[in-house]
Amino acid sequence: MSAPTDSRRGAVVVASNRAAAGVYEDTTGPLLVDALRSWGLETADAAVVPDGDPVGHAVADAVASGAAVVLTTGGTGISPTDRTPEVTRPLLDRELPGLAEALRAAGVAKGVPTAVLSRGLAGVAGSTLVVNLPGSRGGVKDAIQVLADVVTHAVDQLAGGDHAGPDHPGPRATA
Repeated sequence: MSAPTDSRRGAVVVASNRAAAGVYEDTTGPLLVDALRSWGLETADAAVVPDGDPVGHAVADAVASGAAVVLTTGGTGISPTDRTPEVTRPLLDRELPGLAEALRAAGVAKGVPTAVLSRGLAGVAGSTLVVNLPGSRGGVKDAIQVLADVVTHAVDQLAGGDHAGPDHPGPRATA
């Protein structure tokens, strides 16, 4: 059973065998942590775990603890150890293919044709937004630009907010 979602909390999971083993320091997790904090989400330092099942466990733990947003970085490519989408998909209640497509398109628009090889998913687990991002700094920076325009709205919607704006002037009447 998961904790109630805290719309003020985010979590970052880094999928990297080498960073988890201390071979080098991860540089993508801190970018995502800073972004989540700048969007008003209390976020601890990134959890750095080996590729595969540990990623799924870390995402599941973050969802169960009530995080409103969980961002992963790494493990979305096509190498034999890239398993982030496979361990994320079973956790999702609903996928958000448009968001995943927008993330790939942002990379292509920046002149990175290999961005289309990312298999990252985006979706909702309970009332938590979960998004898989590539493991490169450039891919993460591109993703932050895309996410900056949607994370706050998504968190509000998942918490039961309404579509305020010119087409939706106010709260819907409830019967």
